[in-house]
Amino acid sequence: QVQLVESGGGLVQAGGSLRLSCAASGLTFSNNFMGWFRQAPGKEREFVAYIIRSGGNSYYADSVEGRFTISRDNAKNTVYLQMSSLKPEDTAVYYCAAGGRGRGSARLGDYDYWGQGTQVTVSS
Repeated sequence: QVQLVESGGGLVQAGGSLRLSCAASGLTFSNNFMGWFRQAPGKEREFVAYIIRSGGNSYYADSVEGRFTISRDNAKNTVYLQMSSLKPEDTAVYYCAAGGRGRGSARLGDYDYWGQGTQVTVSS
């Protein structure tokens, strides 16, 4: 029923850019804050960014602030992650997630729904 489908991942060189998309269905998109998380092999899933319901404010992990931008288009039920100045340490599976309680969160446990993930590989 509820589906979050990420796309846009791929292989890029360090310093390059990539734009991820996450299309949501089966939920009232505008009632959910949206987040991006990532997980590298052997590491815990970590917070990347979130955006509030209206899209008016967002929050970023220190590791990506200034390089990544989260945005959303509520008319398209889609959240985006624009990634620039990519580094090899950004290599991970990137997941989008939706949460319906509260304003927004950097905590994995505050999200209700998750996508399947999309691989981002940054080569040096």
